[in-house]
Amino acid sequence: MSPLRGPDRPSDDQGFDATEVLEAEALLSKTGAGADGGIVIPWPILFRHRMHHRVASSDRYQWWILWTVLAGLLSVNITFTVFVVALPQVAHQLHTSVSTLTWTSTGPLLAFGVAAPVLGKLGDLRGYRRLYLWGLSGAALSVVLTASAPTAGVLIAARLFDGVQGAATGAASMALVLQAFSHEDRVKAMGWWALVGAGGPVLGVTIGAPIIQYFGWRALFWGELPLMAIAAVLALVVLPSRDRPAPPVVGASTPVANPDPAVDHDPAPSGSTPIPADRAGAPSPWSQLDWTGSWTLAVAVTAALFALNEAPSWGFTAPATLAIVALSIVAGVAFVLHERKAPRPLIPLRYFRMRNFVFPLGARALVNFAYMGGFFLFPILMEGVYHYSETRAGLVSTARPLMFSLIAPVAGYAAVKVGERSLVVVGALALAVSMLVFTQLGTEPSLVVILVALALSGVGNGVSTPSTVSSASNEVAADELGVMSAAQQLITQIGIVAGIQVMVTVQASGGGGVGSLSSFHRAYAVGAVAAVLAGVCGFFMRNTPRTGGQGATADAPLH
Repeated sequence: MSPLRGPDRPSDDQGFDATEVLEAEALLSKTGAGADGGIVIPWPILFRHRMHHRVASSDRYQWWILWTVLAGLLSVNITFTVFVVALPQVAHQLHTSVSTLTWTSTGPLLAFGVAAPVLGKLGDLRGYRRLYLWGLSGAALSVVLTASAPTAGVLIAARLFDGVQGAATGAASMALVLQAFSHEDRVKAMGWWALVGAGGPVLGVTIGAPIIQYFGWRALFWGELPLMAIAAVLALVVLPSRDRPAPPVVGASTPVANPDPAVDHDPAPSGSTPIPADRAGAPSPWSQLDWTGSWTLAVAVTAALFALNEAPSWGFTAPATLAIVALSIVAGVAFVLHERKAPRPLIPLRYFRMRNFVFPLGARALVNFAYMGGFFLFPILMEGVYHYSETRAGLVSTARPLMFSLIAPVAGYAAVKVGERSLVVVGALALAVSMLVFTQLGTEPSLVVILVALALSGVGNGVSTPSTVSSASNEVAADELGVMSAAQQLITQIGIVAGIQVMVTVQASGGGGVGSLSSFHRAYAVGAVAAVLAGVCGFFMRNTPRTGGQGATADAPLH
């Protein structure tokens, strides 16, 4: 957008966002304000502009964007894990069963699969800030509906809606961070992203468990609202307000010289999908969406997730399971055939011919397969075989995500020095060793050995995640970061659901019975195989080229 300029404007002012001013003028036109021909700016817009100008003029603006987005991510995911602990209490109060309430966990995954492709692409067309704020608003509404749910049906519906807003905030927030950082430095940002993504649920368990015990599960969600309000205010002040985000300078190790979104930037590179301007006569973004591609991909992914989720109870060879798998395959084939001919494809198929797109996503899915499969089995192992209490097993299990969150930022900076490929291979091997340690546990294992195995799992995921995310993102065009972020999160969810269901099924189908130690050994062996395959994917990745040689950066300042 072009800024409004005038002779009385201070020389150091970057200009108001034109849309904000025009909206304000339209709002005040019926009140007589500005009747003498001038434009009277409401003080909230003026305050927002002044604060944003101060932040955007800083050479650390890209980091302001990162911290702002991470505040929103923390406000949304802090209750992700602890709500599972509250399910027995919720079931008692709502007069239903825990098995029915499992849809509060699996339902959002399916809703995410349906909404993510469309919302990710909509962010590319209409702007990531707008989508991010919509997602935060939806998250707040979901929290209110959850906290006040009178029945199990309303609660499940609220959590389904939470999956939709999760697709919006997830795709938009990651895209905002990726477009703010250069290709070289994205891996650093993704390290901090992984810290909050893994550390938020740990903090939620630490704070949320006492809240549930003393004040009830509804208080847990009411407490989220102030965090979301703070995140929304930060977003309004800090995030760029232009409809179409400016792409980062490829290969640059410093931020864009003038990051203020009120100033026009260079147009998109040739060959990218045109983004309609927000002005009269421009094509609607809805008409530019690849609807056929969006829905075929959504059906393929959602059917696959649903089949993986229900197969253990229905049976992997049950007619219903096979029918849903067939639906997923047919929808996937339809998606590929359509994308080959679509004028504006949802995900250009050329990306699947790029090794730094395919192999990082493959490694990410396989790492999450082993990590989350093992994470889900751990409390069952500790309580069913080693007779730990729920509280003690939960406390010990926090070693895994805690190590994940602590190591991820360090891994992001290390990848700049040694390259992404090495970090992914090392992380996958650490995860494989962790799985192998669990395959060798005896009847009376040392707690130290268990903690080391858990820490290795956290190290494995924390070391590999920043490199896989940044490497795949560096392959896509600047105006496709939204759908790329959604695709990455879909891949992650598929890996998580597949890992949990496959490893749990292997454990439960063991000849020694559900409580047999050998059955857990077999399940963790499957996780070890997945981790090794993730390492193979990492081996075929290429490091991001950096000034000064492979895996090294120029002497650029670190902000």
